[in-house]
Amino acid sequence: MDSDPGGPHPGVFVYPPSPPYRPRWWLHILLFALTLLTTTFFGALFTGELPEALASLPLDRLVLEPRFILQGLAFSIPLLIILVSHEMGHYVACRLHGLAATPPYFIPVPFGIGTMGAVIRIKEPLRNKRQLLDVGAAGPIAGFVVMLPFLVWGIATSRIAPLPQATEYLYFGEPVLFKVLAHLLHPGMAPGQDLLLGPVGFAAWFGLLVTALNMLPFAQLDGGHIAYALFGRWHRRFVWPLWSLLFILGFRWIGWWIWAVIALVMGVRHPRLWDEDLPLDPRRRAIAWIAFLIFLLCFMPQPIVLVS
Repeated sequence: MDSDPGGPHPGVFVYPPSPPYRPRWWLHILLFALTLLTTTFFGALFTGELPEALASLPLDRLVLEPRFILQGLAFSIPLLIILVSHEMGHYVACRLHGLAATPPYFIPVPFGIGTMGAVIRIKEPLRNKRQLLDVGAAGPIAGFVVMLPFLVWGIATSRIAPLPQATEYLYFGEPVLFKVLAHLLHPGMAPGQDLLLGPVGFAAWFGLLVTALNMLPFAQLDGGHIAYALFGRWHRRFVWPLWSLLFILGFRWIGWWIWAVIALVMGVRHPRLWDEDLPLDPRRRAIAWIAFLIFLLCFMPQPIVLVS
């Protein structure tokens, strides 16, 4: 027993104070601006229909056309709002627990939709399952709430058209939430017809995909934090069977193999916390189940399929 009555007691974890954190705002602003440029460019190219007169222009002239820019912004602005909301959910939860965290780092890339998403860095360890659950669930729930009106608007304003007659075309999967909203907003769709989403609808669709990917129940992903906070040591028992299921799904969509490898690199099992056997309070258990419901509404076994 410590002889100092004011000192630490057995079984009590004492964490040293963290040094003050000062964000490098210039870097966060620069990455956001670059991501706005890349998502606007690729969003204009791939998520809408350009008039033939514009589509035939050389690229250096096309990027200066107002219609091209506006079409790109119709994709990039909703997408970035969804991503910002997700990461700010994590950030606000960290600050409410007194944890130092960075503002979002956006990741621009010169391919795909122009971004690999955004991340924040938590500058000190999460100390218990309550913090883990609050921080892990705040992101996907906030992103989902903000994404939902964009999805409703995108589906409501989409055109109904026959399925493409081309030899090969890309088909974007429809999670449960998408199917329900499409049925409610377009009840008269006949077999052989499909919805042609505009830029806002595509931004919301990618919001669905990002939410589902983040909710995979592995170590450092949001879903891994939530599952470990809810189930404790039981998480280590079912996480490998779930990883095997993800690998099997890779035979339907190769992207799941990529995420299976990412899970292996990050660690499939969640690091232990001292209170892993203590149950969460009822409110946090309810939040965890709401997050898992969001995952089921957003998940699609084959997000992108090449139909031939």
